[in-house]
Amino acid sequence: MPLPADKKPLTPEKAMLRLETRCARSEMCSREAMEKMARWGLPAAEASAILDSLKARKFIDDARFARAFVRDKYRFQRWGRRKITYALALKRISRPMIDEALAEIDEREYREILAGLIAARARAIGADACTYEGRTRLFRAAASRGYETEFISAELKKYV
Repeated sequence: MPLPADKKPLTPEKAMLRLETRCARSEMCSREAMEKMARWGLPAAEASAILDSLKARKFIDDARFARAFVRDKYRFQRWGRRKITYALALKRISRPMIDEALAEIDEREYREILAGLIAARARAIGADACTYEGRTRLFRAAASRGYETEFISAELKKYV
């Protein structure tokens, strides 16, 4: 994306400083850093050198980013594994890193979050939660959050 005519591209030193500051505040993956530098108008060769420097000094670590992303999304946004996997794939995180990060999810806590999500939705639906249409709505709500079909089905058996 080209910069507007009245804007000058950042110097590599300023870009490095901005990214170091941003990475010190919160995790950032390689893809996000490269996109930022492209928006700032840095040439690809300079951006790649800056990224290599940030990785060498551990400001950017995609595996650490993936673990933090998984932890935050499943605990706070209540996302399921499928949605988390898709979001990380969009950020070009490798499949082995995604699998490693997902392995850190506590299975008991994961199922409790799903149960709470379905229970909250069932309360919102009311008495209809025990009907076929109600269970379908509960299923879709959980599936849209990225939970696996087998876990959703097991949890919905409570509403038969």
